[in-house]
Amino acid sequence: MGGLSTSLGSKLLAVRRSGSAAVMGVLNVTPDSFSDGGDFLEPSAARARVDALLADGADIVDIGGESSRPGAEAIPAREQIERIEPALRYAVERGALVSIDTTSPDVAEHCLKLGATLVNDVSCLAEPGLAKVIANAGGDLLIMHARGPMSRMPGFSEWPDEAYGDVVAEVAREWAAARERAVKQGLPRERVFFDPGLGFAKNARHSFEILRRLQEFKSLEAPIFVGPGRKSFIASVDPSPPTERLGGTIAACVISAQKGAHALRVHDVREVRQALAVLGACGDNEVGHA
Repeated sequence: MGGLSTSLGSKLLAVRRSGSAAVMGVLNVTPDSFSDGGDFLEPSAARARVDALLADGADIVDIGGESSRPGAEAIPAREQIERIEPALRYAVERGALVSIDTTSPDVAEHCLKLGATLVNDVSCLAEPGLAKVIANAGGDLLIMHARGPMSRMPGFSEWPDEAYGDVVAEVAREWAAARERAVKQGLPRERVFFDPGLGFAKNARHSFEILRRLQEFKSLEAPIFVGPGRKSFIASVDPSPPTERLGGTIAACVISAQKGAHALRVHDVREVRQALAVLGACGDNEVGHA
């Protein structure tokens, strides 16, 4: 992980070396997200959510105006911007470090101009022009591994078991190819971050295999983000609706932190912060090898 020159990359490495992981708090300004769709669509509710995330200790506020649930259709850029902008402006005013969850170059360009610094792309860079926009703005790109758009996802953790021979090796290879597409668009390698995409084009077994072997992704030499928050792989071991998956989310976050994750994307920031504090007090992680 040596040689990170971006302010965000350097911060992530510093947090990791301190024995913890950064926490990215989720703000969905959508009517149809799988866990909290509609809860924060109104600007006043979105602003209150920003306040709550920051009060709970979020290092990054991740704002999205397009659902990434299975079967979700693409939302026009203008509509995404209309949903995102009030919360984004407010978060920037509050001094928050803001990530924008979008696959659209137009949305990214607009939001980076307003003060966002990171773009969270859940498409594995299906649109390479997104990287060019980020490079021009001096921002950072989080590429999440996926195969195909959300509209073609069959369901929550529904994916053929035989789709991967070795899920860790194939995710690493496909993500590295996406990073090379970003680099060809002018984005420095050190500004590209990694997310294995738990639940995206993966069934529950695939997601658990990724968690078990998360440390193997260190070979990519990129900050590792993991987003287990309320996801359906948890329900495979304890049938439960999204809002009742806090215990599984915390367990996955602790495992990820132990295995070298630099950041965790979650809805429940305060509770995950508490779990990380206990983990840190025990000194039981792989921080020395991150």
